[in-house]
Amino acid sequence: MINYLHQEQNWQSQLSDLITDPLELLNLLELSIDQLLSGAILASEQFKLRVPRAFVGKMNIGDPLDPLLLQVLPHHLELEEHPEFVTDPLGEEAANQMAGVLHKYQSRFLLTLTGACAIHCRYCFRRHFPYQENLPRNDDWDNIKQYIEQNPLINEVILSGGDPLTLNNRKISLWLERLASLPQIKILRIHSRVPIVIPNRIDEELISILKNSRLRIVVVVHSNHAAELDDFTCSKLLQLSLHHITVLNQAVLLKGVNDSAKTLTELSNRLFDARVMPYYLHVLDKVKGAQHFDLRSSEIDHIYNDVLASLPGYLVPKLVREIAGEKNKTPLFGVQTF
Repeated sequence: MINYLHQEQNWQSQLSDLITDPLELLNLLELSIDQLLSGAILASEQFKLRVPRAFVGKMNIGDPLDPLLLQVLPHHLELEEHPEFVTDPLGEEAANQMAGVLHKYQSRFLLTLTGACAIHCRYCFRRHFPYQENLPRNDDWDNIKQYIEQNPLINEVILSGGDPLTLNNRKISLWLERLASLPQIKILRIHSRVPIVIPNRIDEELISILKNSRLRIVVVVHSNHAAELDDFTCSKLLQLSLHHITVLNQAVLLKGVNDSAKTLTELSNRLFDARVMPYYLHVLDKVKGAQHFDLRSSEIDHIYNDVLASLPGYLVPKLVREIAGEKNKTPLFGVQTF
């Protein structure tokens, strides 16, 4: 592994110094350029490589099959066409009520505050999402507020993106204050991969903002493999729980990355070390460019049943698939059902 001094760097510095060149990434990991580079460059032209150096520091040098590397390195297979894999697999265009608002479920909606991410995961279901047309401006708040008030069943808002924790604390605080001003909103959920890939994002100021809000705060992080959760990362996640902030994890089942019961069991146990509860295990969304991560239904069924046999129930994430137009995620206990 590469030893980066990321623990001493603030999160803004790490966010401004991402690796975006496939050649630089391969050189750092001492991997064969000839074998990987041509496909990586072509795929990166369509969906840019973007990965923090701290995350690269958790990868194994010389291993082209490192599970963290496979999640971020552009691949020539992304360029292949598959009829089942489309640009909007979850039907979010139809759920896009106004700039920033994706309302798919009755009691909650997503607020996409930014299109920026600290890391570009190659399986991202929003890799084709038209962010520039959907980012709310400050003067859009009145319309968002009115939309919430006209839908009294909404009691939870999910900050999503992009990744909301790429925003600075001032902007996070501003949106929390706005949402907390509406009595019907009880819960604020923040979906973010940043605490996993840049753990220093969990700083004292952010914790203060979250713990002092009237709203019940739930942070949902995204980790797919126990190798992402080194001691430093776990210590940062633990800080959230110690301040009574609920922390959950959602993962995506990915071919070559975490497609074994052993790997998923290790992930759940490592999350629990950091007081993070496994929440969802998503079946891959069929987004164009991610087809090489897909698994057969029979494979998923076998893996998940082995997970059930290996873990206590409270550490088993719910296996789910999101289906466009459905009013909730579809639970899958035995993948023969879909």
